[in-house]
Amino acid sequence: MNAQKCLDILRGIKDVAFATVNDEGKPEVRIIDVMIVEKEKLYFCTGRGKDFYRQLLEHPDIAVTGLNKEFQMVRLSGKAEKLADQKKWIDRIFEENPVMNGVYPGESRYILEPFCIESGELEFFDLGKSPIYRESFVFGEEKPAKQKGFLITDACIGCGKCMRGCPQQCITQGTPFQINQENCLHCGLCFENCPVQAIVRRGL
Repeated sequence: MNAQKCLDILRGIKDVAFATVNDEGKPEVRIIDVMIVEKEKLYFCTGRGKDFYRQLLEHPDIAVTGLNKEFQMVRLSGKAEKLADQKKWIDRIFEENPVMNGVYPGESRYILEPFCIESGELEFFDLGKSPIYRESFVFGEEKPAKQKGFLITDACIGCGKCMRGCPQQCITQGTPFQINQENCLHCGLCFENCPVQAIVRRGL
């Protein structure tokens, strides 16, 4: 798995959830088509009259999530940029997504504006496997992804309570015990139940 494959999954799903914030700082989410994915970039479009369009211009930070039939989820966070050469990109979008001609026939297509997400963070999460599998990536010029989940520190006394209680059985014995991060749900059960508070959140 890599960043491009994650974006390809979103393109394969096509109808995915896009989240923005409105003028009051409250979240809003809607289903938007992923129109093009190439060279670790994701392209979409929206009409100039929509609240979504205005929110993208005023607050370009965006979150995107999709789940396919294999229960593989991809989550993206990044910044949406409106593209120059609007007609060229809209024509390209309609070429690759001909169903759009039935929604915006003829010249009406040019009420749409193209956007691109060219850098950000991606998380791949496979619920179709046992144990689950997760992996994080950055793309574009984004800084390394913030670490998530939990870490067992040297304060571990080796009691094994975390290992026995883990729903995915992704903790292994050692000094200290180790969490297999790629199989962790980030549920926090080990964190809450450690008798000596030897487990800490990562990335803080």
